[in-house]
This record gives sequence, C-alpha cells and structure tokens, in this order.
Amino acid sequence: MNKLALISALFFSVCGLSDLRLEIKKGTIDPINIAIYEINNKSNISKTIGDVLRGDLIRTGEFKIIDGIEIVQLFDEKSVFNFKGWKMLNLDYVVIPEIDFPDNSSVNLRYRVFDVVLEKEIRASKIFGLRSNLRQIGHFASDGIFESILGFPGVASTKIMYVNYSNFNDEETYKLFISDSDGFNRKLLLQSPYPIISPAWSPDSKEVAYVSFETGKASVYIQNVSTGRRNLVLKKNTQVSSPSWSPNGKFLAITIHEGGNPEIYILKLKDKSLTRLTNHYSIDTEANWSAKGNKIMFTSSRSGTPQLYEINLRSIGKNPKRITYEGDYNARGSYLPDGNGYVFVHRSSEGNFHIALKYRRESFARILTEARLDESPSVSPNGSMIVYAVSEDGINKLSILNINGAQFDLPSSEGMVREPAWSGLVR
Repeated sequence: MNKLALISALFFSVCGLSDLRLEIKKGTIDPINIAIYEINNKSNISKTIGDVLRGDLIRTGEFKIIDGIEIVQLFDEKSVFNFKGWKMLNLDYVVIPEIDFPDNSSVNLRYRVFDVVLEKEIRASKIFGLRSNLRQIGHFASDGIFESILGFPGVASTKIMYVNYSNFNDEETYKLFISDSDGFNRKLLLQSPYPIISPAWSPDSKEVAYVSFETGKASVYIQNVSTGRRNLVLKKNTQVSSPSWSPNGKFLAITIHEGGNPEIYILKLKDKSLTRLTNHYSIDTEANWSAKGNKIMFTSSRSGTPQLYEINLRSIGKNPKRITYEGDYNARGSYLPDGNGYVFVHRSSEGNFHIALKYRRESFARILTEARLDESPSVSPNGSMIVYAVSEDGINKLSILNINGAQFDLPSSEGMVREPAWSGLVR
C-alpha cells in the first residue's frame, strides 16, 4: 500500500472484535460501599444498563458494589424508605433504578440515590434514550450517581482515543480509534499504512488533531469526529508535530522542526498565524496547555537530559522555568485540570519508564506505575484518573489508573495499542 487508506464506508462503524475489554487489576484500599437495587424490569435491556452502571462505578476506583440487598424491604410499614435495614448491611449509599418504555424505540431510566448514613435522598434524575444506545444511558446515569456522592463530574460518558498498530505479512497498518471510556463501542476514525501519532481532542470533543506521516514527513491534521472531514493545519516543507489544543479551541501548540531544530510555536487556527515560544539549540517539543490557558508545559533537552519546562504565556520572552529535577528523563507532561500538578513519564534509576505525578505543593514526584515501559499518560477531564500505554513482556495494552490507587487494564483483542488521549466531559 502506498496510498492513504481513509475508509469512509467504515467511518464510525463498530468493529466486532475491536472493543477493548476491561480487566480489574487493583482496587482501592477504602472504597465506598454502594448497592444498586435490582431494576424493576427483568429484561435484557435492564441487565445491560445494570451491568454498565456497576462496571462504571467499579472502574472509578471509588466504590465497592454490595450485592444481595434485595433481602431488605424498600419501605417499612409506614411507607418510609427502610434506612435502618440498609444500615444493617453496612451500606453507605443505595441506588434504586426504574425503567419504563414509552414506545418501541425509547427507554426512560429513572434513578434515585440515597445516603444511608444521613438517611436522605440526595438525587433523583431521569434519562431519556434509545434502545439502540443502552450503554450511553448507563454511562450518563453512573456519572450522575458519581457526582451526587463525590461532588465532581464522572467520566463514564467520555471517550478515549488511541492508535492501533498491526503488522500482517509485512504490511503495516495504523488505525485511529475512539471508544467509550470502558473500552466498548470502538469506532474507526482513520486507517493508514503510515504512522499516526500524538492524537489530541479539541476542548468540545467534536474534533481531533493528530500527526500523520502520509506526506513523507510529520504533518498535523484536524479531523471532525462526526463527519470524518479532515484538513492539513499547516503547509510547510518541514516536520510539524505534537499538537495540543488551547482550552478555548482557537489555537494549537505545535512543534516545528526549523532547520532540523524542534521549537514550540502557537498556531492561530483562524488565520494560520504563528507565534514562536521557544528559541534554543536543544530539542523543545510535546507542548501541553494548562486548563486556564495561561501556561504551556513542554519537554526540552536544554539541561542536557529531557526535562519538563513551563512557559507563562503572560510573560512571553522570559526564560522557561524548569519544573522537574528527579532523574535524567522526565517527559510527555500533562496538567491536572485543577492546575495543582501534572503527570509525566519518568525514567527510574533501573532504566524503566513509569508514570509519575508531581503536585506543585510537594517537592517530590510520586511514582504511580510499576511496569517496565509505561508511556503517553492522559488525564481524565475530572482529574481523578489517568489512561496510559503499557508495554511489557510482549504485551501492549492501555491501562487506567485512579490517582487513589485502583488500576484497570484495557487489553486489545488485536494488534498493539498506544498513544491514548482522554476526551473532555460530555454534556
């Protein structure tokens, strides 16, 4: 193959064997005990939604699902919710879902969340959806349950984008996919015989940017997720790589290889004007915007080894500030949404690559992972989880890590998976 294979017929098609499959690797130490009362309707629809609810809540790393609560009556003899009975089961929260079917194509899910300790109802919501999209109904409900208990948004209804690589009969194929955050409903965005790297979501998750080598050099493209329409963002006779969207969606931070020397630029998407941020003989690359859009973090070798540096965009012209000092390799940084820290790839003294977390208030980095080669961390939009790529013992997979310690693997049924990127919140 010597031509880009954009497969319009397969665009957004569901691939039967393509879903990643969630596997629990490690749970949290002190989870919240929660129970989901059996859904009133005993159908396959109810089972699907119930399974999604349970899986989503477990995957957050915050909850432990307690089964068997149907032995406790919902109401006491005075038609009051039976908090006393639930307390006997050592529950913190109880969810009571109900389903009805207004017509042949629709599903209504109503759910109520009860705080057992405080003996009060804390949420009552209703979700309208289609029978063809049951998993999304479950994802939205689990996000509502999560937020009512923990006080910040859940991410079950978000998406994850990643690259799949395969080599069959010496024919290399790269595919750019998006999936639900639990690995299901994988959909194809792009297929090519040329490498695809550095995918990034726009702030509204309606577009994605990525690097493709289909022209013989690294070039950045923007593609609409719904229509599949794609455009080259900048026509240059040099390498352009590492796109990162500004929070307002109006700019891209990119790396341009001028004279073979990579430098960070800001590209204004409306008129394609460029602002140069770095000017150094070393390698400057992998820019990432802060949530407020006032800072950019990037990887640079200007200290002699790859380290993370930060530019305050309100003080362009001043020297970038170095922000990592532990070890001789710290790269691929991503800010936490609240701005209180950042995650990155750190090489240990043994030569292994791990995902690390550094809070601004702390003088040390926390090593979060244990495999020999962990790479490409991307933070969930609520800041509670990190998705990253793992390569160990010939196995390539994605893994999701809760900052509190729980961990889940998303192994692929085919090929190698790499370069994950978490979407923004879905409203």
